[in-house]
Amino acid sequence: VTVIDPADVDGLEAALNKNKVSLFFTESPTNPFLRCVDIERVSKLCHSKGALVCIDGTFATPLNQKALALGADLVLHSATKFIGGHNDNAAYLIIRGMKTLHLRVQQQNSTALRMAEVLEAHPRVRRVYYPGLPSHPEHEIAKQQMTGFGGVVSFEVDGDLMTTIKFVDALKIPYIATSFGGCESIVAQPAIMSYWDLSQAERRKYGIEDNLVRFSFGVEDFEDLKADVLQALETI
Repeated sequence: VTVIDPADVDGLEAALNKNKVSLFFTESPTNPFLRCVDIERVSKLCHSKGALVCIDGTFATPLNQKALALGADLVLHSATKFIGGHNDNAAYLIIRGMKTLHLRVQQQNSTALRMAEVLEAHPRVRRVYYPGLPSHPEHEIAKQQMTGFGGVVSFEVDGDLMTTIKFVDALKIPYIATSFGGCESIVAQPAIMSYWDLSQAERRKYGIEDNLVRFSFGVEDFEDLKADVLQALETI
């Protein structure tokens, strides 16, 4: 396996030229920084070398991004996330969840974009990661290949590990959990959740700082979510 930065096309080209690559696999957008891959460009490049392209489109949803139409050979989705939409794991319930997928995703796209803009303008937030923002490194790519930017926003608050814990604990609407994509908003602090078993130095190799927050916006009213996030930021 050769690991490259998801947006490093030169790195991909070098790997394709150096090795007999059979498969290029990536998320797009990625978790938790929502990096986006130019699927059309990458697919053409990989196909010219005889490699298949597999895209995990869970964060995008099948509504916001159609990777097969862009040239990918395979697409994966974690169906218990946006597709199921209710934070449960029984497979037959995915059929129920799909009936409201388009309604939920429309709301989540709208809320996430508006909240990303609110967060980016807030003095207690250092950085926001969301493909719908012009500040995102792949904003132009996302605009070309996505019809919406998804319901997950990651951001770094202005503080350390304990300050971030205080912010997360002050939130009243979202559940504190590692899942995403459901009707209920969910918040996670990767440093003490998904990456809890790594040292701070090891986490930093992946860009996971102590103050990183990943927020999956649900279908609650935008103004309620905005008020909740703002009051929690006022506590730090």
